[in-house]
Amino acid sequence: MEPARRVLTISELNARIHELLEASFPELWIEGEISNCKAYPSGHTYLSLKDDKAQVRAVLFKGSSFGIKFKFADGLKILARGRVTSYESRGELQFIISAAEPRSAGALQLALEQLKAKLLAEGLFDESRKKPLPPYPKTVGVVTSGRGAAVRDIINVLSRRWPGILIRVWPVKVQGPGAAAEISEAIRGFNELAPDTDLLLVGRGGGSIEDLWAFNEEPVARAIAASALPVISCVGHETDTTIADFVADLRAPTPSAAAEMAVPEKSSVRGRVAELLDATARDLRDRVDSLGRRLRYAADHPFLRDPRRLWEQRVQRVDGLAGRLPEALRRRLETLGLRVGAAAGRLDAISPLNVLARGYAIATSKGKVLTSARQVRTGDRVAVRLSEGEINCEVTA
Repeated sequence: MEPARRVLTISELNARIHELLEASFPELWIEGEISNCKAYPSGHTYLSLKDDKAQVRAVLFKGSSFGIKFKFADGLKILARGRVTSYESRGELQFIISAAEPRSAGALQLALEQLKAKLLAEGLFDESRKKPLPPYPKTVGVVTSGRGAAVRDIINVLSRRWPGILIRVWPVKVQGPGAAAEISEAIRGFNELAPDTDLLLVGRGGGSIEDLWAFNEEPVARAIAASALPVISCVGHETDTTIADFVADLRAPTPSAAAEMAVPEKSSVRGRVAELLDATARDLRDRVDSLGRRLRYAADHPFLRDPRRLWEQRVQRVDGLAGRLPEALRRRLETLGLRVGAAAGRLDAISPLNVLARGYAIATSKGKVLTSARQVRTGDRVAVRLSEGEINCEVTA
């Protein structure tokens, strides 16, 4: 007798497979290339991991994504840690990712390059959007750790170079979880609560890329870009470079250097002012001396000593012109007479009456001057104008 058949529904089959996969595979690492990667508004990312022979569907849930610094993208080769399971409703094998790192570059370096490319495309690094620094700030804001050497260096340099300057310090975490949020909030706080601040210094002392990472975070970059107050970034040592440096209006190699860039040295300014005052006084004295010399020259001029000389010569010139006027007018009339006579002679030479006086005649018929015998026919009346009188004729041939 045959045993009774055990028939499973599709749901039951998929559930057993799901349970088997969950129980059979501990969390493991796999290597593959990302393809068909898509991030959803929920914050979850769905993708495939493949090699040259096969592929598996994978999921990075929002809760796990916070620990991964770089962004998933098609073509990126990664090492992924996670568990093997299935999506029961479709019976699909999938890999749930809990951690990942790039296969060819460090995760932080890759994240840095990805964000840099993104912000560059948006124009946040453009020189055209950078604001000029005030030449003589009265108030400087500082966003940094309240206990580090950086804040002491900044305060010392600012106070030494520009005594009496008002320094406002907004202490923040500069590394570790929450640091980027505090730095961003401080920048926004200065803009909203202390808009009379002339300039912001944002930074910290040196360290590893992990120590400086808060200044590579997107929120900090966007807070600097949105700041109405000019920002000098001063992160790390001279060789350290962060995203904040690219977005800021000016990058300083160290916090101390930022303080030197922020304010001039008061003693130098005073010296320059003194030089300008001396130069202005010299220029004024030279100008007064020059005007004095011109005044003395004018006072000694004969025309000023005897003003009658000014009009005597002009009266004589008017008299001379008046005396020459009749003769000039007579010559002008003679010249015009000669020109009129010459013109009349030329007109008389080409006069039709003179032509008729030489024995020529003008024949007209029906009001038109005849220039050819073909213009008349037998019986037409023709008027012939002579030098004296006119003859009416009839054409007979």
